Amino acid sequence: MRFVTLVIFALACNLLDGCNNKESGPPVVPNEVQFAKGADISWLSQMESEGRKFYNAAGIEQDCMLVLKNLGMNTVRLRVWVDPANGWNNKADVIAKAIRAKNLGMRIMINFHYSDTWADPGHQTKPAAWTSQDIDNLKTLLSSHTIEVLNDLKLNNITPGWVQVGNETNDGMLWPEGKASANMTNFALLVNAGYDAAKSVFPNTKVIVHLSNGFDNNLFRWLFDGLKTHNGKWDVIGMSLYPAPGNWSTLNTQCLNNMHDMVERYNKEVMIVEAGMSWDEPTACRSFLEDIIAKTKSLPSKKGLGVLYWEPQSYNNWQGYTLGAFDNSGEPTQALQAFNN
Repeated sequence: MRFVTLVIFALACNLLDGCNNKESGPPVVPNEVQFAKGADISWLSQMESEGRKFYNAAGIEQDCMLVLKNLGMNTVRLRVWVDPANGWNNKADVIAKAIRAKNLGMRIMINFHYSDTWADPGHQTKPAAWTSQDIDNLKTLLSSHTIEVLNDLKLNNITPGWVQVGNETNDGMLWPEGKASANMTNFALLVNAGYDAAKSVFPNTKVIVHLSNGFDNNLFRWLFDGLKTHNGKWDVIGMSLYPAPGNWSTLNTQCLNNMHDMVERYNKEVMIVEAGMSWDEPTACRSFLEDIIAKTKSLPSKKGLGVLYWEPQSYNNWQGYTLGAFDNSGEPTQALQAFNN
């Protein structure tokens, strides 16, 4: 009985912000060493605007972010486009989603694409308004855009844990000027412009440089050796990993080896910022996620910061994307139970 009484007393104290304390103090800040388990949910507001609903595993309609939080996720990632044609992923849309995540106590990663649309290994198209600019002006525009978005987040009392400068920059960004294979110097200048801009607003926020194919050590060595040679600055190496049911174990092992090499070679932290598998392979996907989470956590000195799923809430062929982790009724599949451990 004494144990039960103490538990009840402790719960009451928490509810009252600390037994007889007249000052409740500032809100609790999430522990920065907490392993990040989460998802990029950038499509969410657009999906909601088109009537998509989300349900927990019991079939009860809920806010999608709450569904994910209750599945063990503590982090959301949000992409930023400069001037998208339909408005989605612009500054206002990003801030609205970030406020929702903050109100749920979730940590936030801001992912700058530095484009009006998708940036990835095959597409690094400059924003239309930046098209005719040279490298010096591109650095200035990139810096101003980064600072503008982050300052507006700051005005809303949101401090991102991470800022990503460029998305899947396997061969640089803002082509052709920032194409790494043609001009690594320029790419490093752009990365540093984003790094310095982010740090000017949030000095303690970690800056990520992100590549796809986390299993490809040759790619990562080439790009980050190039950045290092040209005095590039970054805090975290971000990776994407999208295996198939038949090869996830092999790719996870290769990814772990690559993560170890990145930690040892550059003394930097690493993070899986995108992961996914076909929505209709939930058993294999859960095994893949459980394994890559364990492998990332196994890195020495807690250098493995987290694992994030890419757009798990996309379902019923949303935008033709089939690597989500919700079924066609809008409920999460068992794959996402990997985040609940």
